Amino acid sequence: MTPIDHLHRRPAQATSRADGPADVEHVLTLDCDESPGIVHAVSGFLVEQNCDIIDNQQFGDRINGRFYMRVHMASAKDARPAGTEDLREAFAPVAEQFGMRWQLEPAGAKRRILIMVSRYGHCLNDLLYEATTGALPVEIAGVVSNHRDHASLVEWHRIPFFHIPVTRDTKPEAEARLVEVLDELDIELVVLARYMQVLSDELSTRLSGKCINIHHSFLPSFKGAKPYHQAYQRGVKTVGATAHYVDSELDEGPIISQQVVEVDHTYGPDDLAAAGRDTECKALSNAVKWHCEGRVILAGGKTVVLR
Repeated sequence: MTPIDHLHRRPAQATSRADGPADVEHVLTLDCDESPGIVHAVSGFLVEQNCDIIDNQQFGDRINGRFYMRVHMASAKDARPAGTEDLREAFAPVAEQFGMRWQLEPAGAKRRILIMVSRYGHCLNDLLYEATTGALPVEIAGVVSNHRDHASLVEWHRIPFFHIPVTRDTKPEAEARLVEVLDELDIELVVLARYMQVLSDELSTRLSGKCINIHHSFLPSFKGAKPYHQAYQRGVKTVGATAHYVDSELDEGPIISQQVVEVDHTYGPDDLAAAGRDTECKALSNAVKWHCEGRVILAGGKTVVLR
């Protein structure tokens, strides 16, 4: 088996022992069918490569017979650290033995992401801030929008802004241009930060496991342009948001992160919307962070998040 594919994966900056100590820490993420000896084999690999475990999470799904594991490891201080490609080559026989899906990356490697947004800018603002402060291990390579509302903000951050208008008649051409941008910028993850256009089934399939969306958690009860007004009329007691991978089923892809806050009768529609914006920002930020840190593993129609 080969490592889990990323969208247009870039080669690691340091790839061999000759590169010196640049890659002293790595993250290994894997899943495979349950069988005896998996942890022993991974531990043996770490010993052979003179690696110490910094952090380890694992989960054995006894219902579905699947095993999941994430190991953050570091080369021993008295050992010459192996590069990324060295470690991948050494782990490949272990992965093949157990039929693993796996990836092994330098710890802290920044993923190149593309943000897509329409007119609501709260999630975009939050991602820009989190990336600037280093809270997210990402490099925002570009922002795409079907409107020009946020062009000046994005350009102030010295990030390329792409205006790709979309209508029912021009949607195929717009998505073709989007694919060109993905290829040009070498994008690893697409983030829909309140992008109010539905992706085609073809594009959703292309981006499977590589595109994260955010929406309020009133769906499917309150649909349409004013869900918070509908929620107010029904007297809801919680407001929340869901971040999930995009698939061909609208707003029903595998869930990565959710946030919920309690509200009460004193909240008007605008108050509910404000609370909703906060939950959307937090849920989306968490989902992007966990994905980029190699903590999220697709498990059929759901995810396993090793944190």
